[in-house]
Amino acid sequence: MYQVDIGEAKEKLLELTAAAMRGEEVAITQDNQPVVKLVVIPKQAKPNRQAGSAKGMVWMSDDCDEPLEEFKEYME
Repeated sequence: MYQVDIGEAKEKLLELTAAAMRGEEVAITQDNQPVVKLVVIPKQAKPNRQAGSAKGMVWMSDDCDEPLEEFKEYME
């Protein structure tokens, strides 16, 4: 792990960011105590979507498009 004082980190932010993107962990210290750690955020894997993969899992009744009893008076 690479440690740098917060004052120096202000001046070298681009360099520290580049180091983190290369996989290095960068600790920013204040009064010789680590307070912040820069690490790269891993890319999120895209979900494996495939057309038709839910076939047979969804059911819809034959009367799904019929008006509800409670709303019949509004439909007239």
